[in-house]
Amino acid sequence: MRAARLIKMVLLLQSRPLMKAAELAQELDVSERTVTRDALALSAAGVPVYAERGRAGGYRLVGGYRTGLTGLARTEAEALFLSGLPGPLREMGLGDAASAARLKVSAALLPSLRDAPASAAQRFHLDAPGWYQEPPTPELLPALADAVWADRRISARYRRRDGSEVQRTLEPYGLVLKAGVWYVCAHAAGGSGNAGNPDRPGSTADSGTSEPPGPPGDSAEFRVYRIDRFTAVVPYGDDRFVRDEDFDLPGFWEARAAGFARSLLRAEVRVRLSPSGAARLPYVADRSAARQALTTAAPADPAGRVTLVLPVESLEVAYGQLLALGPEVEVLDPPELRERFVEAAGRSAELYG
Repeated sequence: MRAARLIKMVLLLQSRPLMKAAELAQELDVSERTVTRDALALSAAGVPVYAERGRAGGYRLVGGYRTGLTGLARTEAEALFLSGLPGPLREMGLGDAASAARLKVSAALLPSLRDAPASAAQRFHLDAPGWYQEPPTPELLPALADAVWADRRISARYRRRDGSEVQRTLEPYGLVLKAGVWYVCAHAAGGSGNAGNPDRPGSTADSGTSEPPGPPGDSAEFRVYRIDRFTAVVPYGDDRFVRDEDFDLPGFWEARAAGFARSLLRAEVRVRLSPSGAARLPYVADRSAARQALTTAAPADPAGRVTLVLPVESLEVAYGQLLALGPEVEVLDPPELRERFVEAAGRSAELYG
């Protein structure tokens, strides 16, 4: 523990010309007295740490000293490529590795380039979760993240959407963070405990986020699981799997998510929209479906109104979405949805006199 702290102290001093004791104490999460003792230990070991007294003083390395301890460990190198995602890194248990990797890179940079990390951080930040939600970190995310990095086969218990639990033997290939919700893309290893699909498509039940379904058919297919539904995750002995190098995580997720979105649109409504309503439709309905419907719609009538068929999740969902367009939309079919809009329009007219 102390050895790692001493190495970090050297790297900090190598990456900056001078650091006050209070700054080092904060970076190392120790007291200033411990910083003083560590500086003396480094000096005794031959590292030229020099203490400058006074208000503007602090600690620095003498004579352009540079350590050879800047080589990256595997976990640090892997975490470095995710260093723009500080929140997710902490949730996966990689916060310390990413911090060490950034520090080693900073220490290895030329003095003229040492402001590059701070400059980039000031200019770009990725905020992954959606607005108006603070999804909790799944308790078993670090265990799954460790299995993903180590290509370790796991035995897991998974809670289905209906509340029942199933036992799975999985080969976890990759993690995906979608709108604040964590998923794992895994290869379902053979065995009687893996028959069937993990979850069927659903709408906004449970945690308020839909889940891309597993594909039908053979249990040896790649599947998608919500991490907050795992109730147990343990290594499958010391068994590690051989990763399929052709597996493309971004491509797999994009195809699966697109297919899932399409699978939710199980009904259709025919509407007539004013120019304003047509412009606002992609912002109240499924954006892809709305744009496709607008693209394939017949030419507008003399008043500029366009009639189109819009795929929707359900008539109930369509009612809530299209109601937001107010008088800019007229529902033509199906009759039961049109009647609901007629009734809503009557109540609005009565309310406003």
